[in-house]
Amino acid sequence: MVDHRRNILSLGFLFLLLFQFTFEQLEPLSSPAERLALLQLRSSLGLRSREWPIKADPCLIWNGIRCENGRVTGVNISGFRRTRLGRQNPQFSVDALANLTFLQSFNASKFLLPGPVPHWFGQKLSSLKVLDLRYCSIIGAIPSTLGNLTSLTTLYLSDNNLTGIIPDSLSQLAALSVLDLSRNFLSGSLPDSFAFLGNLSFLDISSNYLSGSIPQGTGAISKLQYLNLSNNGLTSSIPAQLGDLSNLVDLDLSDNYLFGLVPPDLMGLRSLQRMKLGNNILDGPLPENSFHTTSELQFIELRQNNFTGALPDRLWYLPRLSFVDVSSNKFTGVLPSSSSSANATPTVKGNFSHNLFYGSITPLLKRFSFIDLSSNYFEGKVLDFAVNASLGSNCLQNVSNQRATEECLSFYSRRGLSFHNFGQANMTRPRAAESSGKNNGRKFILAGILGGVGLIAVLVLLILRTRKRSKSNNTGARVGAALAGGNPAPTDALIELSKAGDSFTYQQLLKATGNFSDANLIKHGHTGDLFNGVLESGISVVIKRIDLRSTENENAYMSELDLFSKVSHPRLVPLFGHCLENDKEKFLVYKHMPNGDLLNCMRNRETTHKDGTLQSLDWITRLKISIGTAEALCFLHHECNPPFVHRDIQATSVLLDDKYEVRLGSLSEACTQGGDTHQRRISRLLRLPQSSDQGSSGSSSPAVCAYDVYCFGKVLLEMVTGKLGIGASGDAQVKEWLEQTLPYVSIYDKDLVTKIVDPSMVVDEDFLEEVRAVAIIARSCLNPKPSRRPQMRYVLKALENPLKVIREESYSSARLRTTSSRGSWNAALFASWRQNSDITVVPAVSGSRAEEGQLSSSRRRRSNEIVPEPSSSIQEEDKLE
Repeated sequence: MVDHRRNILSLGFLFLLLFQFTFEQLEPLSSPAERLALLQLRSSLGLRSREWPIKADPCLIWNGIRCENGRVTGVNISGFRRTRLGRQNPQFSVDALANLTFLQSFNASKFLLPGPVPHWFGQKLSSLKVLDLRYCSIIGAIPSTLGNLTSLTTLYLSDNNLTGIIPDSLSQLAALSVLDLSRNFLSGSLPDSFAFLGNLSFLDISSNYLSGSIPQGTGAISKLQYLNLSNNGLTSSIPAQLGDLSNLVDLDLSDNYLFGLVPPDLMGLRSLQRMKLGNNILDGPLPENSFHTTSELQFIELRQNNFTGALPDRLWYLPRLSFVDVSSNKFTGVLPSSSSSANATPTVKGNFSHNLFYGSITPLLKRFSFIDLSSNYFEGKVLDFAVNASLGSNCLQNVSNQRATEECLSFYSRRGLSFHNFGQANMTRPRAAESSGKNNGRKFILAGILGGVGLIAVLVLLILRTRKRSKSNNTGARVGAALAGGNPAPTDALIELSKAGDSFTYQQLLKATGNFSDANLIKHGHTGDLFNGVLESGISVVIKRIDLRSTENENAYMSELDLFSKVSHPRLVPLFGHCLENDKEKFLVYKHMPNGDLLNCMRNRETTHKDGTLQSLDWITRLKISIGTAEALCFLHHECNPPFVHRDIQATSVLLDDKYEVRLGSLSEACTQGGDTHQRRISRLLRLPQSSDQGSSGSSSPAVCAYDVYCFGKVLLEMVTGKLGIGASGDAQVKEWLEQTLPYVSIYDKDLVTKIVDPSMVVDEDFLEEVRAVAIIARSCLNPKPSRRPQMRYVLKALENPLKVIREESYSSARLRTTSSRGSWNAALFASWRQNSDITVVPAVSGSRAEEGQLSSSRRRRSNEIVPEPSSSIQEEDKLE
């Protein structure tokens, strides 16, 4: 009975607490001065009545207003839109906040506030704990008075246009836990006084123009869990004191100029899960005791440094490891041979390419779901456990695309090792230098004779082949297709079909498509007919039927299967499988994309407006699609080795899922870049006839990344203008469209672009600058000189930071020549404007060889990388055009 009464009393007490809490939350605003301040803020910012209705109580009805005891403690206008009048002259006008004396939080992220942060923030907002001004287009310097906000725990100022140095006064914020100043234009050095921020757990100052050294006192911030100083110009060694950050979980020091050895204690941090030190000048071997067996490390990136020696054995067996990239260093040694990997589940992705590893391939590879071991010196046979490995440019026996025998012999002999000579009985090492020296004269004479004969033979063959092309278009197209990819199309036997999806039967596909009925026909593609289908499992698919009786389609399906068997990426359309059992027809099965391709998505707009006008894709969605397409091309150009060229980039190639996420399709023309460069040079020297076809697909499309960049520029311009599909038209029509459109794309006159913007797309003033920036990026991609077009990685950076493209400080000559690593992407774009002012932008068929996507042996971003200069082969081609 007593217990029952106690339970009733407890429930009653909880009910009273809940009632009190609810009452506090529903208490109306009690201060007339604060109500007036909110109305003034509403007026100065041009906020809409939808969010802040003028007659309603702010504490009860207004969005983003938080109150306690009838007083305003929080204002959140993140993502709000201004009225039409407010958009005409947006300003950082928030003086009314000074009258909200109990204000603890102000969040204006993603709300345009052009102008500097008011100095009085640090003088009149003494209760402020959270200040969030991300993506607000703020300019000027960080006010030193912010150091007076001693209650501040969170400060977000990232993704703006802040300049100047980081004020030392920020070290006075003793309660500060989160500081994010990333992606601005801050310069100078890191304040030594940050060591006094004892409560700091999150510090991100990445993607700025900082220089100097990393303060040793950073290691004294004992609560620090996240440290990101990447993409700056820091020039120092890594302080050993960073090894004292026992709570550090995420460390990113990549893309700087850090040099010297890696401190042993840093590699032994027990809580560290993610470590990025790539693209610096770090050297020497890694410490012997690196990586504890109890380490939490999941992500390791040491790429593009000058590390030497063997990798610590513990790295190969880290229990939680999911990704490791040590490519483009001078690491050496053999792979561990351990039985512990025999039954391991493949969960790790690794890149060990472009190093000096040697020896045999071991069962250690079973731990990796994918591993890149290319451009090393591995030898011996490749067994079946290496199915998920990239093994090009090694010394292996039963794998194609390996190094020359002489190169392998030389490598092994310099180390006093025996080389198995690709399985042949002869294991002879290179002759001694004295012996080889005696025969140098004979070798040179013989090489000269053979070279002369070879050159004559090549010229004769090219002349005969060219004449043969003029007689037979079909034969010429097939030869061109083989040359464009550099190698003949792969055969079924050479493709690892197990990596290219499931194998379907013909009967399954007949049932899925209703016997390929016309009702399920999507369109007749240039390499096959596309049909909607539904598998027995209920999954919607798209099935491509390829008629092999057409010579154009003869090798298309094999090239596509070969691509999908080698690469996988979220931005590529998923391939579910294939059906190859018929002799005359082949089938590829893809995942169905609910929103179709970009062209149809733009054309099939619904009439939802009251006036009957078409509702178009909004600008945010268009920019999202542009970035997604650029990410796909970045993967093909810069993350695949060798790089892949899509060769069919147009609006119909950009597929969209239910959330308008990009899945790049039309991959039947994709191939590795470069195969016909030398042929084009000789053809132009001999004045042999060349195809001038600029079509979007087919063997005539050049297999160079610069061509993809040009086609992507057309798609960008189409999305700005709404002229979807025109880029796939004939040369004359494209040329006329570009000549009419490009004069309205200017880095100097911001109003011109409004004359070509898609009239069906309602663009707020907030986004008009982004539209103009994307048009500028498109024009840079459309440079008539292939060597002057920016690489896709620079294009992607620009699309991710569109507002920074059009800031004057971003493209001034001095800014472009800065030593900061982040100057490279905007420099690559605007170099094209300085070097060529033509507005007729129809590219030559020939393109550059391969500055796109190839790894450079130099890690440093000198002036010719910040403002990229063409390679000698590119310059030669430009002169011949």
